[in-house]
Amino acid sequence: MGVPMKQMAKVGAYIFKQKFKGNRRFPLVMMLEPLFRCNLACAGCGKIQHPEAILKKNLDPEDCFRAAEECGAPIVSIAGGEPLIHPEIDQIANGLVFRKKFVYLCTNAILLERNLHRFTPSTYLTFSVHMDGLEKRHDELVCKEGVFKKAVSGIKLAKKKGFRVTTNTTVFDGENPEELADLFDFLTDLGVDGMMVSPGYSYEKAPDQAHFLKREKTHNLFKEIMAIGKKRNRKWPFNHSPFFLDFLQGKTDYECTPWGNPNYSVLGWQKPCYLLGDGYVPTFGQLMEETVWENYGRASGNPKCQDCMVHCGYEPSAVQDSTRNLSNTIRSIRSALA
Repeated sequence: MGVPMKQMAKVGAYIFKQKFKGNRRFPLVMMLEPLFRCNLACAGCGKIQHPEAILKKNLDPEDCFRAAEECGAPIVSIAGGEPLIHPEIDQIANGLVFRKKFVYLCTNAILLERNLHRFTPSTYLTFSVHMDGLEKRHDELVCKEGVFKKAVSGIKLAKKKGFRVTTNTTVFDGENPEELADLFDFLTDLGVDGMMVSPGYSYEKAPDQAHFLKREKTHNLFKEIMAIGKKRNRKWPFNHSPFFLDFLQGKTDYECTPWGNPNYSVLGWQKPCYLLGDGYVPTFGQLMEETVWENYGRASGNPKCQDCMVHCGYEPSAVQDSTRNLSNTIRSIRSALA
């Protein structure tokens, strides 16, 4: 089971409540970046390219709690940078769990083993470990040897201590579908609770701009990966709506809903999403009211959005589709129970 039933039920109830109120735009996952510092320099990211003065900044716990309450999303994804570098990350995560938010703490796991004692296992807390390939490929993408082994060791210890652990894989152009299928087999056998996957997007600050997937290549690659899984008779525990997996394979199409995963960081609320740097505002209300949403998404014609299929914009679209009718809701529940 990729998505826990408790989380699915709460998110479903939240969506129906928003629709009953007549809200057209509402968040599902708040993306929280309490710092931009990192202990890696991955070629596909570039967060550490920010000026030194910004890299030294941290959000304090109260800033994070205020933002989470203001946003109201039932899920908070804590990213960065590397969150485990933050000196008060345990207070931030534990405080959000206390507020009954489903917390996904995203980490490269280099510091996971030495920090596990600062956290308490909970159905509301998940460590989401960055895993872009098996050992050789993963270490190549994060530009440092030994990270894969460290991540696997951290996953094993976290599971042993009773924590929920998922993984997050970013897929780039030129990846071998057989090798990605091997990765998903490995992670499934490792006992992770779920796997998230997304095609990479060309961050403006990313050092490597040549290997981000175009839309047609994304469809073809994910069709091949899923066909391999079917041939091997493997049931990979994807932490996604089945409709998002359909979208990645080109079986269905959605419009982007960038307000579904709003981003709050040391710079404020990012417009319109964490992939595009079109300015920041101090409050969530301003983000929702002042952003010209019609200027974003594939239908807008914005060239920056044409090949994007990243989960932050399209997973919310897929999740909303899962509650569109009874048939879709039943399919989502069956997928979670599989």
